[in-house]
Amino acid sequence: MAYEELSKKIIAGVGGKENVNSVVHCTTRLRFKLKDESVAKTDELKNTDGVITVVQSAGQYQVVIGNEVADVYETLVKIGGFAGGGEVPDDYGEDEKMSLTDRFIDLISGIFSPMLGALCAAGMIKGFDAMFLAFGWLSANSGTYKILYAIGDGFFYFLPIVLSISAANKFHLDKYIGMAIGMALCYPDIVALNSSKTVLTTLFSGTFFESSIHATFLGIPVVMMSYTSSVIPIILAVWFAAKVQKWAKSFVPTVVKTFLVPFITLLIAVPVTFLVIGPIATWISDGLSTFCVAIYNFSPVIAGIVIGAFWQVFVIFGVHWGLVAVTMANLASQGYDPILILSLAASFAQTGVVLAIMLQTKNEKTRGIAFPAFISGIFGVTEPAIYGLTLPRKRPFVISCIASAVGGAIIGLAGTKLWMMAGMGVFSIPGAINAKNGIDSSVYGLLIAMAVAAVLGFALQMLFGYKSVDVDDKPAKSAVETASEPELAGVDVQASTGTPTALKPEVTYNVATKLASPETGTVLPLSDVQDEVFSSGAMGKGVAIEPTDGVLVAPADGTIALVFPTGHAVGLNTTDGVELLMHIGMDTVELNGKGFKTLVEKGDVVKAGQPLVEFDIQTIKDAGFSVTTPIVVTNSKNYHDVKPVNADVKSIKTTEPLLTLD
Repeated sequence: MAYEELSKKIIAGVGGKENVNSVVHCTTRLRFKLKDESVAKTDELKNTDGVITVVQSAGQYQVVIGNEVADVYETLVKIGGFAGGGEVPDDYGEDEKMSLTDRFIDLISGIFSPMLGALCAAGMIKGFDAMFLAFGWLSANSGTYKILYAIGDGFFYFLPIVLSISAANKFHLDKYIGMAIGMALCYPDIVALNSSKTVLTTLFSGTFFESSIHATFLGIPVVMMSYTSSVIPIILAVWFAAKVQKWAKSFVPTVVKTFLVPFITLLIAVPVTFLVIGPIATWISDGLSTFCVAIYNFSPVIAGIVIGAFWQVFVIFGVHWGLVAVTMANLASQGYDPILILSLAASFAQTGVVLAIMLQTKNEKTRGIAFPAFISGIFGVTEPAIYGLTLPRKRPFVISCIASAVGGAIIGLAGTKLWMMAGMGVFSIPGAINAKNGIDSSVYGLLIAMAVAAVLGFALQMLFGYKSVDVDDKPAKSAVETASEPELAGVDVQASTGTPTALKPEVTYNVATKLASPETGTVLPLSDVQDEVFSSGAMGKGVAIEPTDGVLVAPADGTIALVFPTGHAVGLNTTDGVELLMHIGMDTVELNGKGFKTLVEKGDVVKAGQPLVEFDIQTIKDAGFSVTTPIVVTNSKNYHDVKPVNADVKSIKTTEPLLTLD
């Protein structure tokens, strides 16, 4: 199904644009926050082609798409015309309907989701670098090793700065203020103070909180902590700064808000972070890590069984983000994490089960779902397998949990630890390689666990899960049986084959008309547009123009049906019944209005030749974007044909005839 058609169905299914507070996406799913979830048509969405399933969890209405979620999301925000020029800002305000647990999960997922791709990529590079060192392919003194290590380790070293951006978005703080706080925590002189030999005094001697004081602020002792690679201190600091910013905005005069609000916020938030928030947050983080490691040390095998068995359940309900937070805290305070790695056999257990289902099923649709789910499972993305195959059939899902539990037990027995956040699936392996020890028995233990989980999942499904594979598939009904069913109104039964075929709905064609050119420039076939949605004709028939001046005018009399806030796209319903979309450039939504000046609003009645948008071609091109403008008749189905007035014309001016609609 084309992304635009799927997006329309999803928007309708969640109750329409007006029912959406916000929408973001993760690896496999669209995460909506709806005003009223009861309005959503959940059953219809679950049965929509292109939607794997719908999950309502953690205060979010999650539409699971699979591997194409990013493309669907991009189309969805454009089709929906959401505010923000195609980017739908997540409303991170307090939701009274959400439980405390849901708010925590929403907080963690909202902060970590945006950076997860880069986080995993950096971890993989760092892990591969350690592997190359262990194999003797690189030396620790080589430039190659050091540059690769800088790529991987730099992200984690300056993690407070990275986290400050997503945390600032979460708490509605100016992101540059958030970054300034993160930079202060990682500033070299501050980092050096933590290891300074100059000790002014010692606080809390003989306790867990014992701290050497190396500096003071206005005479107040500063309990200096190591904030590089830390997680909890910056999150709490940004939260506090957001409160300060809101307070400052309440009394600072508008004329000086631009610089005085950040001045007040930083002058209060940063010292308070060093004096109070940082030490307390670090102690909390250290205590949390110590507690989790103590549980693991009690019995790594039992911990592996529990995490392995329930990891996929955690993923379904979104509570795995809590363990991600624990992992980040462990990496910051301990230098390693023994908890999250216990889950790494889960994706291979799912993959083994899916492979068995692929061999067992007689249903082509099931096999069509299974193959991409098998491939994505190898790389750690299991939602397509969970929601599309194993969970609906119940027994295969239970089998995958059993196989995952066995894999988790082996990981625990091997004492495998996660030394850095890496990728998922096979790409998680480098994260288990310690640069000091190289590839040791703990890494081999992880590989064995992954293999055992996959083989065991496959074997158990082949032996005990085969009955549940096609249990819901019913024999196809005969043409005689189907012909008597009332829901087949509008379906014709072919006498020769007995196969039901849908009758084409009767189309009412609009009166023939012509459209003038909305731009001056060079006429191009729509197929030349570097965007599949337009070039394929999925949006409708038409042409494209490479403009030579920066004005978009109305090609006919009509009413403005759509104006994007960024000014890059205008919809016009002409008085002759043409529904027209004019889209200036590709991906120009990312400019957030820079270079565009919108001259009309939705609902305005316009005359042919009236300017609609002014745009600066050079500004757009300098930003790296094309200005090629598709001129698309979105209701092309209401015309026998849509074609250029003169196919030989390559150059055109505004108001000159462009399209003939018969």
